[in-house]
Amino acid sequence: MFKHLLVPVDGSTPSRQVIEKAIAIAEAFKSTVTVIYVIDPYAFTGVGTDFSYGQAEYLSAATAEANEAIEAAKQAFQAHGISVNASIVEGHAIYRGILETAQSVNADLLIMGTHGRHGLEKLVLGSVTSQVLSHAHLPVLVVRE
Repeated sequence: MFKHLLVPVDGSTPSRQVIEKAIAIAEAFKSTVTVIYVIDPYAFTGVGTDFSYGQAEYLSAATAEANEAIEAAKQAFQAHGISVNASIVEGHAIYRGILETAQSVNADLLIMGTHGRHGLEKLVLGSVTSQVLSHAHLPVLVVRE
């Protein structure tokens, strides 16, 4: 039923819970898995030379964090004998990076977590999961923290 799972990770607690659910589904359906970490290369805003230095520093830290999260996810899937591909994706809007990757790898199920924010925190910080749900053209399994 689900031959190819897409699992966006960010190293958070909900992300680790997603991996556990994705392993169970991948084992049940003999699915292949693609793990991604989406980096917004334009998240840092600034002006002048401070911007250039800050942007490079931000991208370096974001890439290191992404590599760590992806490696942990890969190891978890591989420990269960599950075929996994992994990559860092750049996207100005995180949700678009997720959905574009889902389409490009022909994923038939997207499994992602949510931080369960409410009220003002959700309004200010937004929700990648909400945006994915609003725009997705494939089934999405949301694992709540």
